[in-house]
Amino acid sequence: MVSRVSTRDKILELLKKETNLTVNELSKSLGITEMAVRKHLNILDRDLFLAIKEVRQPMGRPILVYSLSQKANDLFPKSYENMTVEFLNDLKELHGEGIIDYLLEKRSERLKNSYIMHMKHKNFEEKIVELKNIQIKKGYMADVTRIDNKTFELVEYNCPIFAVAKEYKKACSCETEMFKEVLGTSNVKRLTCKADNDAHCRFLIKDYDSE
Repeated sequence: MVSRVSTRDKILELLKKETNLTVNELSKSLGITEMAVRKHLNILDRDLFLAIKEVRQPMGRPILVYSLSQKANDLFPKSYENMTVEFLNDLKELHGEGIIDYLLEKRSERLKNSYIMHMKHKNFEEKIVELKNIQIKKGYMADVTRIDNKTFELVEYNCPIFAVAKEYKKACSCETEMFKEVLGTSNVKRLTCKADNDAHCRFLIKDYDSE
C-alpha cells in the first residue's frame, strides 16, 4: 500500500528545498488556494515548525516569508552511521587529526565501492540519475538538473551527517572525491556547501571528456 504525503509534509519539503517562500509561492507550487495554504501554515506555526519574517516592499503592505525552524529541520534524516562528533573529538584528542582523515577516507572508500556496483553498464547521464537516487535513499533529498548534454547540477537539500561535516570539513571533500570516482569524471565542483552555512550543497558535474 502506497502511503500518502500530506499537504503539510509537502510544505515542509518545499521550504527545505527553497529555504524561503511566501504564501503565494506555496500556493502556486502546491496547486491549492492561498487560504488553504494559510490554514496549513497556521498549524505548522502552532507546532513551532516555522520561522516567519516580515519583508517590506517598495509599494504596498509588507509580505510574510516562511522558512523552517530548527525544530522542523530536525524532522529530516540525520543518519550519522555510527559516528558522532563527540566520538570523533575523542579520537582526535587521543591520536591526532590524522586518524579523523583516515576514518573519513575509509568511509568514503566503502561508499564508493557500494555506489560503483550500481553504475555498471550505464552511460554518464544514467550514472548521474543513479547517484541522485542513491543519495535520496540515504536521506540527502537530492535532485538533478540537466544544464546541457554534458553538464549537470546535483543538489543535496539535506545533509544526514551535517554535525560531522560542520566539525570536520574532510567529510565534504571526501564526498566530492567519491563522486568523481563513481561517475568517472574529474569535473565535479562543489559550488555551495551546507557546512559553510549555505542553504544547500550544490555540485556542478561535467562529463569526463568535457572541456
